[in-house]
Amino acid sequence: MKVTVEIGPTWARMVRSPLYVIVNALTGVSVSFAPLFLYWCGKGEFFPEHARIVVPLCFAVIFLVPFFYIRLGSAVAWELRKQHE
Repeated sequence: MKVTVEIGPTWARMVRSPLYVIVNALTGVSVSFAPLFLYWCGKGEFFPEHARIVVPLCFAVIFLVPFFYIRLGSAVAWELRKQHE
């Protein structure tokens, strides 16, 4: 089975941009290190003097990185489900 998916120019530009490389790099962080840093911040072991900065950044990475992939995945799924003549 071969499937060809066409995405809009906005997504194509975003996937080819350096932003995509940054999002890819943050994917591992959002899955593994950001929750660990939150745990350490809660215990007061990870930069306790910068907790006001570290905690919101961890939450942003945890929630915003998957949001990017959910949006991209929904665009791909939309194209797959679209009926072609």
